[in-house]
Amino acid sequence: MRDGDIVDFRSTSSQFMELMTRERFVAFVRGTRLGVVATVDPAGNPEAALVGLAVTDAGELVFDAPSDARKMRNLRNDPRVAVVIGTDDAVSVQVEGSAEILAGADRAACGETYLSQFPGSRALDDGFSLVRIRPRWLRCYDARTEPARVAEGAGW
Repeated sequence: MRDGDIVDFRSTSSQFMELMTRERFVAFVRGTRLGVVATVDPAGNPEAALVGLAVTDAGELVFDAPSDARKMRNLRNDPRVAVVIGTDDAVSVQVEGSAEILAGADRAACGETYLSQFPGSRALDDGFSLVRIRPRWLRCYDARTEPARVAEGAGW
């Protein structure tokens, strides 16, 4: 892969995975801890919010929010989300996927993951919702080199 190339994972999986493996993604999110989650309201208006992001070993993103927050109302109406991780360095990852507002055993399991990465969080308190995002598309942008390295592809 040449610097500056945009790599399509569907046709060149080894090149995309060279830049962003699942393990690297998990380590990147755990090191960054913050991301911007974008949703749309029922009228199609965008809404973006900075949230604390945890990540499972499987590469699923997890965040919490008050159950009555705009983003939660938006997700109940339309589960499609976009997330940008990496706002203070020369590397960022864009993620698109579907969000799931968790309940029951899934909420408990992902809540433990979230609390392990954000001790003291209110993620499992009454009045808070926990959301899991399964990435279906990712784009890694690394501007530490000239030209920048860009790779994109399907999620895991």
